[in-house]
Amino acid sequence: MAQLDTLDLIVLAVLLVGTLAYFTKGTYWGIPKDPYASSYSAANGTKAAKTRNVLEKMDETGKNCVVFYGSQTGTAEDYASRLAKEGSSRFGLKTMVADLEDYDYENLDTFPDDKVAIFVLATYGEGEPTDNAVEFYEFITGEGVSFSGGGGEEEKPLANLKFVAFGLGNNTYEHYNSMVRRVNATLTKLGAVRIGEAGEGDDGAGTMEEDFLAWKEPMWAELAEKVGLEEREAVYEPIFGVSEREDLSPEFNEVYLGEPNKSHLEGSSKGPYNAHNPYIAPIAESREVFTVKDRNCLHMEIDVSGSNLSYQTGDHVAVWPTNAGKEVDRFLNILGLSEKRDMVISVKALDPTARVPFPTPTTYNAAVRYHMEICGAVSRQFVSSLAGFAPDEASKAEMTKLGTDKDYFHEKVSSRYLNIAQVLESVNKSTAWTNVPFSLMIEGIHKIQPRYYSISSSSLVQKDRISITAVVEELRIPGAEHIVKGVTTNYLLALKQKQHGDPDPDPHGLTYDITGPRNKYDGIHVPVHVRHSNFKLPSDPSKPIIMVGPGSGVAPFRGFIQERAAQAKAGEKVGKTVLFYGCRRATEDFLYKDEWDTYAQALGSNFKLITAFSREQAQKIYVQQRLRENGKEINDLLQNQKANFYVCGDAANMAREVNIVLGQIIAEERGLPIEKGEEIVKSMRSSNEYQEDVWS
Repeated sequence: MAQLDTLDLIVLAVLLVGTLAYFTKGTYWGIPKDPYASSYSAANGTKAAKTRNVLEKMDETGKNCVVFYGSQTGTAEDYASRLAKEGSSRFGLKTMVADLEDYDYENLDTFPDDKVAIFVLATYGEGEPTDNAVEFYEFITGEGVSFSGGGGEEEKPLANLKFVAFGLGNNTYEHYNSMVRRVNATLTKLGAVRIGEAGEGDDGAGTMEEDFLAWKEPMWAELAEKVGLEEREAVYEPIFGVSEREDLSPEFNEVYLGEPNKSHLEGSSKGPYNAHNPYIAPIAESREVFTVKDRNCLHMEIDVSGSNLSYQTGDHVAVWPTNAGKEVDRFLNILGLSEKRDMVISVKALDPTARVPFPTPTTYNAAVRYHMEICGAVSRQFVSSLAGFAPDEASKAEMTKLGTDKDYFHEKVSSRYLNIAQVLESVNKSTAWTNVPFSLMIEGIHKIQPRYYSISSSSLVQKDRISITAVVEELRIPGAEHIVKGVTTNYLLALKQKQHGDPDPDPHGLTYDITGPRNKYDGIHVPVHVRHSNFKLPSDPSKPIIMVGPGSGVAPFRGFIQERAAQAKAGEKVGKTVLFYGCRRATEDFLYKDEWDTYAQALGSNFKLITAFSREQAQKIYVQQRLRENGKEINDLLQNQKANFYVCGDAANMAREVNIVLGQIIAEERGLPIEKGEEIVKSMRSSNEYQEDVWS
């Protein structure tokens, strides 16, 4: 046998590698990347940024304006998208929308002076950045921040950066719009030049949308003047291309029917479960906790065993909702899409920086039912953008008036809480709005957001079961024909009805596709994830706590007390545990009425429940009054025993008044001026001795 020389060996090796490569393609290499597998952008149906250098991205795509957003519920992201779209259509800017968490910011000092950055920043919780803005915020406000050029604050490293800023906040919180205020101050301190006023929208006053609209017009005028823009007639330029796929049907395995990502589509869902990838959790138990027929409050036990989902007492659970069938039908009907509801569509970003908000191919029905916030609030700007696609001139005139007349819009739309399909029906119900591009609806309607609920159980007591306490929302509008119904709470009510034997649940006349896409939620399941919170018990259980939680605001305190009762049973020393609870009547809506005695037996004299039943006497009594009545004990616990103070519930009224009353109690009991009492409460907040879990 002839001996192989070196060249022969090399040739054989190359042939062997080539053969292996050919037969393993698609198994070990060359595997198509799943664009929906794990990351935020992936779970939302788009590819993640290829680079974390935003300037490189802008150069690659020919952009001269980037609109960054820090968003928790989707509103800031929506405003960012609207600004980008308006900047492009009205002023010819080459805009891109950017999630703050997708980029690094060390090179902001090289931002060219012929480009503009817009920051749309929501404030979350107690003055904190939203989850996707944390890294940006910590970098830009960090002590001794350093940029690529090495310059510090004294060198004004951001002198070339022109920026615009708008904040979303709620005046019922102490740190109102603190995110935009701090970022604005920091950028300015580092030499950046702000164009226009730093706008602030106030959700607490219910004026967020009008605040935004009032801010943006003078901002555009100043921006146009400073950077030499010329306004032109705005023409609709789609961000997304929607194509109907005759070659696909809903039965095809690659068609998304509501699944949030590819692993769910393939039935191989796996963790980590988070805000981009829900766990389809079985509901182990559900029951009604009100004792009246015209109102509902649900207690649910969600089983997370085997999922690797964990929670700590005081955390939040997110429920991923499904739109009610009635509203899905209304939306598809008014757009003339009812007959095409099961038509498969592909949605493609026409701009390389745009994100398709859900995975495709999908169907009209699935997109509307599972991904679009069709029952959300409607903006005047969106209504105005639809005017040009009205079915006739009279409808166009009415839509134009609604879009331009603030008071008329309030009277006809916002005061009646109409959703977008109801607005179109109110203008012209007899003719379908078939001229409206579906791409415009995708662009103008938020992606449906998970709803967060304070977990009402203790992780120490039941680590594999998460309890939810949720009042089913229903709002009757004076003079309106319809009743506004909560999207998620009515969905949960339908699940509860199904679990209790109703084959066709329809809470308040609503039906839900509760078995989910391809029946993947059958057996009473709900998509969830856990969001960690800073609302926590003291690490030392012997430290006293005072809790104020009327109505469903008692939810986290059930978990707190459940935990302390278990610690007491285990022989641990547990401090004084005081709960102020309020509701209408003890016989109607006293949540967990029978449980408190059980906890009292475990905690003994260390547990005290103080109730306020507002409608059991002529003069209404609320928890604020009960707090004042017990002022001496409250002050003693705070001053001498260093108790922690907690509030959960309505931010606009109850929480604000509790804050005021506590300052008054401290001042009165300690013989101090009222201003000093307020300062002490503020200090308690700063040191985390006063914690809130509130909503508006």
